[in-house]
Amino acid sequence: MFQGFSKWIMTKASSTDLKPDQRGDLMTNQPTSSRVVMRELAPKLAEITDETLFGDVWERPQLSKRDRSMITVAALIATYRTDQIRLHLRRALQNGVTKEEIGEIITHLAFYSGWPTAANAVMVAREVFNEA
Repeated sequence: MFQGFSKWIMTKASSTDLKPDQRGDLMTNQPTSSRVVMRELAPKLAEITDETLFGDVWERPQLSKRDRSMITVAALIATYRTDQIRLHLRRALQNGVTKEEIGEIITHLAFYSGWPTAANAVMVAREVFNEA
């Protein structure tokens, strides 16, 4: 279960190639705890996430997945969404965003979203980079 999500990220295949219940953590091929909880407590939210967010929004050709990753990481840093930053930093790396670019995004945001959000993002990024 969820094993295809990692393949989907790495091969950039269309999400229609995978059933929503085949997606999991892109680094471990295991369902993330948040996805498991979401499916248990809010199955419709899980369905919308899989079908609309990952199946439609992320697949739109007007922005590359790389650009979408940078935008998403910036938005999550600015709003102090630590748990979500981890997943999307991993995804950004898979989509071709470099560690140096992530560092620059964090630095740039320090002046717009505040020093604490940037300082937090540095620590989260370090954890993610150490996993790779």
